[in-house]
Order: sequence, then structure tokens, then C-alpha cells
Amino acid sequence: MRRSRIRRVATIAAAGGVLAGLFAGAAPSAALPAVPEKAAVTAAPDIPLANVKAHLSQLQSIAAANGGNRAHGRAGYQASLNYIKDQLDSAGYTTTVQAFTTSGTTGYNLIADRPGGDPDHTVMAGSHLDSVTAGPGINDNGSGSAAVLETALAVARTGYQPTRHLRFAWWGAEELGMIGSDHYVDNLASADRSKIDAYLNFDMIGSPNPGYFVYDDDPGIEDVFQDFYAAKGIPTEAETEGDGRSDHAPFKNAGIPVGGLFTGAERTKTTTQAQKWGGTAGQSFDPCYHRSCDTTANIDDTALDTNTDALAHTVWTLGSQAPPPPGTVFENTADVSVPDAGAAVTSPIAVTGVAGNAPSALEVGVDIQHSYRGDLVVDLLAPDGTAYRLKNSSYFDSAPDVVTTYTVNASAEVANGTWKLRVQDVYSGDTGFIDSWKLTF
Repeated sequence: MRRSRIRRVATIAAAGGVLAGLFAGAAPSAALPAVPEKAAVTAAPDIPLANVKAHLSQLQSIAAANGGNRAHGRAGYQASLNYIKDQLDSAGYTTTVQAFTTSGTTGYNLIADRPGGDPDHTVMAGSHLDSVTAGPGINDNGSGSAAVLETALAVARTGYQPTRHLRFAWWGAEELGMIGSDHYVDNLASADRSKIDAYLNFDMIGSPNPGYFVYDDDPGIEDVFQDFYAAKGIPTEAETEGDGRSDHAPFKNAGIPVGGLFTGAERTKTTTQAQKWGGTAGQSFDPCYHRSCDTTANIDDTALDTNTDALAHTVWTLGSQAPPPPGTVFENTADVSVPDAGAAVTSPIAVTGVAGNAPSALEVGVDIQHSYRGDLVVDLLAPDGTAYRLKNSSYFDSAPDVVTTYTVNASAEVANGTWKLRVQDVYSGDTGFIDSWKLTF
């Protein structure tokens, strides 16, 4: 996990591709919504801790043989990627090495697809593979990398046949600012982006003084993790220390539902946390965070074992879910100019014929053509005027256009009524317009 946010997190072009909606107030048409929260599942196997630790030992040995680290652009990173790729190739995965360049140095992502499952509905799990230059990076983030690898191998070993397609990923240059995952998301075709139902991130899941933190970005994904921990009687907390600091962020900003796990980094464990989780109050969750002592000795076996099983449980659960039933789409395709550094403008959609409240995963598809998207603040306005922030402005986000799908928990809102997309350009010098937007119930 990187220390702080040092660069923009890109949004990408969102998919159309599903059945087109109609003008505001007209009859709706069908589209595919996000991952449903509950479904019948195939149970995951227990993932052997010894197998996960064997991968960590390999990563430790690789670092020791290559200058003591596995950092971006260093020989230890390339050797780590080769080790994982060889394992996956032998298990029958289709692997792809994706190159990118940052700071004048070539980096690499590794993507592994399991043949089978519905390719239009993909569940993806990933972790960053690079360490900092100070040490071998066994908790940060060998722990996540090894757990994702062994889960992928368990899929092959057990012959699991998921309903949805499974994809696993190991990201490069996360420690420099989520460069690898950002590159992957930026370069996804819009149609391919729309096929990712969930991205699960695992960055530091074996901290020596661990906490049990669950990402709360998507309620449906969070519930699957929480069901696992509740069955084991393990209390959890919402993950906040790494929010926006790891590889889920580019996916989230692109409108893809995200979830994940974390056991803590440099923050200090409180007395209350030590009472419910054990460990040492007044000490950081990982005293060796970004240090040379982040070795195989810097791992809590119980946390690593538990979180790897939670990872597998969630992959199996989401992978076993049937594709969601058709939703209902309302769309407004009328252009609305967005004045440069001016007042906010709105575009309305009249929703009719939808029973009850809006869903907890209301999809808001947005196509705003603009020469500098960092200028824009975008909100969804419910019929009662409640505002849901979709996008903040960012002076450093210089790319054009906002073409993406956001997911909003609008379950407190009555579905029928006039919804509005509100857009404001808060900086001068660039212009644009709302090209179209849609709601999928």
C-alpha cells in the first residue's frame, strides 16, 4: 500500500452496449444492473495456510536474490511476476502481461483469466505485487499477492465451474501511486469495463498486529465478506486507512463495484481494538510497514489464514451468482451546455411505473463531453431534492470527458418522480456539455 495519494485516479469511458433507454418520460427498456446482493452459492474450499506461506517464502527468496526488494523497475519485481505467471500457466490460466511506463521505467501488470463462466459478467480479484525499495514487502503486499494466487490455484485444483467469469490480477507500481491498476482501467474498452461486475482488492492482509477491516464501498460485496466474518464470530470495522490509497480506487472511480480487505498499516491499534481482536494496543498494526523488516517474520498467521479464506469465500460466492435479471432504463439524450466556471445546470429524467423505492445499487450512466473533466462537480438529485455526489472536481485530473457508470445507494428514495443530473464547471478555461445520461433501476 502506498503512503499517500500522489497522483490522479483516472475515470474511463463507461459502457453503453446494453439495450438503449428512451427519452425522459417515455416507456423504459431493459438493461443489466450491478451485482445482486444475495444468491445461491457454491461453497469455497479451505485454502491451506501452508500453501500461502510457501508463496511468501518464494517472494522473500526472490527479494534476497535481487537487492533485497521487489520494487517497480527492479529485477526482484520481474522475478516475482515470472514466479506467479509460471504457477498460473501451469494451472491452465490464460495469462497476459501488460506493460506500462512511469518515471521513465517500464512496469508490468499480470492478468490471469480462468477459461469459462459468463464473459459478460466478470468477478475480478487483485493485489499489488511491488514492494518499496526499502525491503522485500512480504506483508505489503506479498500477503495479498500470495492469497490471490493461492485462491486462483484453488479454483483450478478443485475444478470449480463458476457461473460468472473469473479474472485475477497483480498490479505493478502501486507504491508509486496506483500506476499499474490505473493504466489497466484507463485502457479498458468501454464494453469490457461494463463486463466487470465486481473488483476485489487485497492489500496487506497479514499484518503482525492485525485488525479486520472490510471495504464498505459497495453494500452487496461488503455483505458477502461480513457474512463470512459473522459466521466465525470475528468483529470487523470499515476500512478507512487505505481508502483511495490502493488499487481499488481506479475501479471505483470508473463506476465498477469494489470491495476488499485490510489488516492495517501505520496507524496505531486502540485499546478497544485490542480488546476485540487481540494484539497490542498503542502499537501500529504493522510496525515494519515500508521497512526492511517486512519479511516472512512480519506476518500474523491467523489473520493471513482467515483473510485468505474470506477472499476465497467471496470469489466463490460472487462467482456462483447467476447474472442479474434485466433492469429498467430511463434515459435523457438531450444536450445541455455546461457554462465555463458558471452556475450549475441540470438535466431531468421522469421515472414512472417503478414500484417502491429505488435500489441500493442504482446505476447512473453519465456521458459528459468536456475538455478538462477535473473542472466538473457532478451530482444526482433525487425527486425530493436529496443530492448524491457522483464526482468531485480535481485540478490535477486533466483528461477529457466523464463517460462512466456510477452506483448509488438510493434505497431511501421513492423511485417514481423527476430525477436530475446536476453538473457544475468550477474552474475557467474549458467547456463542455451533458451529452446523455441514464438511470437503471
